Amino acid sequence: MKLLKFFTSKAFWVSVIVAVLLVVIGAYLALQWLGKTTNHDQKIAVPNIGKLTSEQAIKVLEESKLQMVVLDTLDFDKNVPPLSIVEQDPKANSFVKENRKIYVKINAATYKDVIVPNLSELTYRQALTTIVSLGLKEGKKSYRTYIGKDVVLQVLQNGKELKQGDRIKKNSVIDFVLGDGRATLSEEELDVAPEIE
Repeated sequence: MKLLKFFTSKAFWVSVIVAVLLVVIGAYLALQWLGKTTNHDQKIAVPNIGKLTSEQAIKVLEESKLQMVVLDTLDFDKNVPPLSIVEQDPKANSFVKENRKIYVKINAATYKDVIVPNLSELTYRQALTTIVSLGLKEGKKSYRTYIGKDVVLQVLQNGKELKQGDRIKKNSVIDFVLGDGRATLSEEELDVAPEIE
């Protein structure tokens, strides 16, 4: 009986109304505060900074009240200016809020160095597979008298002989001097050949 009397009392209903009003007012104030601190209605279009240098991109982004963060330097692409922006995230014309970080990837200044492996005495096909896997390009082939047909005798770049361990730029053109398979061993060379047991 006392419980029923409490639920019907004026003090109970005043407390309920005050509690509901406090929750509603608190929620309203919280939403207003969040709207102002998170810039809820603010939209800034992300500018296209592709192919700009990092200095130019920083200026463009600062004018839009955005920040730039470099994530990575990608392999050199000759179709894009050196040290310029290759990729950006978020993409151009996306809408973001003020002070948003724009993540970018930059084109390298030049091709990376590649260490020349030992290619002598390999077949041309083996050597070609090796240089292509390193990012080098096939150049001219010339032949010299040698017993092994299409065996690599020399590797050249711009007429200069390359040795194992030399450093050259990726995407360089490599020329080959190959055996023509026409040489034969003389009897003297056959006599000197080691015996196989």
